[in-house]
Amino acid sequence: MKRVMLTVAYDGTNYCGWQVQPNGITVQQILNEALSELTGEEIYTIGASRTDAGVHARGNVAVFDTSVRMPGDKYSYALNTRLPEDIKIQGSREVSPEFHPRFTDTVKTYEYKILNRRFPDPTRRSDTCFLYGPMDAERMNEAVLCLIGEHDFRSFRASGETNPDRSTVRTIYSAKVVREDDLIRFRICGNGFLYNMVRILAGTLVEIGRGKIDPGEMTQILERRDRSAAGPTAPAHGLTLLEIRYPEWEPDFFIRKQEQMSW
Repeated sequence: MKRVMLTVAYDGTNYCGWQVQPNGITVQQILNEALSELTGEEIYTIGASRTDAGVHARGNVAVFDTSVRMPGDKYSYALNTRLPEDIKIQGSREVSPEFHPRFTDTVKTYEYKILNRRFPDPTRRSDTCFLYGPMDAERMNEAVLCLIGEHDFRSFRASGETNPDRSTVRTIYSAKVVREDDLIRFRICGNGFLYNMVRILAGTLVEIGRGKIDPGEMTQILERRDRSAAGPTAPAHGLTLLEIRYPEWEPDFFIRKQEQMSW
């Protein structure tokens, strides 16, 4: 028996999130079915991040165990012929049987995209949140600087969190907001994120960009540790999980990551 790791990209528009559930089709369900067909075994994947309905990914991670002798790097090619157009494997490899994508220290990078223009663009409707009216990306970027470092992010945890006793302390390695013509990108990298944390941060940044909240108030919102102090939860379809990395298994990770943080 061996363990294979998959890097999975998907457009979450047509799925009820990542995790298998009885009330709708999910990304994990489609992946399990494709793997079971390919291997002839009953396969159940273990995912690193349980993205919500409508959220996209370019680099989610999943593992599965199999007795099939196919080399780990070949699964990406074999699976992609069986998967729909909105779910594709970006890479596969064999990993240690002890490796677990959720119980190993991670570095995750998310991006929230806002289309800020006079009229909606139907060609960009699935992965950007359309907002009309003036929005100051410089104010938004000023606000995210206080997020860098270790903080208690209780103010940015969804009120429906199923495990309220879980620690709300997280470490953010980088956070930045940039405008590219009519597109505003909010990118954040950290060692983990609370349920809906990035979407609540994005909703708060929208209020700052619109001038409803001062950039300096972001620190006060953090310190209050109260969900009611932060802004609304931004829509799911603007969010993409860009990358999940495992420093313990990649010794030079932080060196390479520092080089990429100039974005």
